[in-house]
Amino acid sequence: MSKVILITGVSSGLGKCTAEYLAQKGHVIYGTSRKSIESHKRINILIADVTDPASVKLAVETVLKKEGRIDVLINNAGMGISGSIEYSTAEAIKLQMDTNFIGTVNLIQAVLPAMRKLSHGTIINISSIGGLMGLPYQGFYSASKFAVEGMSEALRMELKPFDIKVVVIRPGDFFTNFTSNRKIDSSLSEDNPYKLQFRKTISIIESDEKKGLNPEYLAQKLGKIIEQKNPDAHYVIATAEQKFAVLLKRILPTSLFSGILGSHYGIK
Repeated sequence: MSKVILITGVSSGLGKCTAEYLAQKGHVIYGTSRKSIESHKRINILIADVTDPASVKLAVETVLKKEGRIDVLINNAGMGISGSIEYSTAEAIKLQMDTNFIGTVNLIQAVLPAMRKLSHGTIINISSIGGLMGLPYQGFYSASKFAVEGMSEALRMELKPFDIKVVVIRPGDFFTNFTSNRKIDSSLSEDNPYKLQFRKTISIIESDEKKGLNPEYLAQKLGKIIEQKNPDAHYVIATAEQKFAVLLKRILPTSLFSGILGSHYGIK
């Protein structure tokens, strides 16, 4: 059955791939982008900034006016800023949290009145395995995804009486332009004491990303989840190695797991 799906951040990467795949499957797709992008015959592009509540409200109202409902919201828009926690600027921290967390909240608040009215809908929040474990030199990226995880857990309980489902997707590394779009916050200046370790660690992070899964794989998984009447609360979509890391995080003492994770990122 065709669904009306609103996806944020469809200009590139996982969002673009997912929007195109779901459109091919016959769903009615609306996708947001902060800037004008090339039109797509199967995707209705909405210019909206997820950090701006007024912009988000207008985009949601546009979909509701044309379709009368939103069956699925996929909160995909996000970005990454790398740097040491000590030297991260207030501006970078705000941008990271506003985009990845507050942006998600803005969309949820905008679509819920219509979903509650119909007692129907699915909200899919894209988190990360970095929302289950703190990643070095991506501390505020992890913080933003931890926030998505906690908020989604609370939201799931709040929306149960309205029969609205909340699903959290925890991707591992995917080969997209997320790597080339990553911003660096004050960690390469000559007098920065984290400089050498940062360079070593970020090179490993980027190598892992470039060897990541094809984004089509995540799009196909999302397509199956959307069709389920009772989807699971969360899904880890990642390589076998990264799924194993998530398992180790759950079962190992913190000190032992931190040592293993740090070693992977070249921190001794």
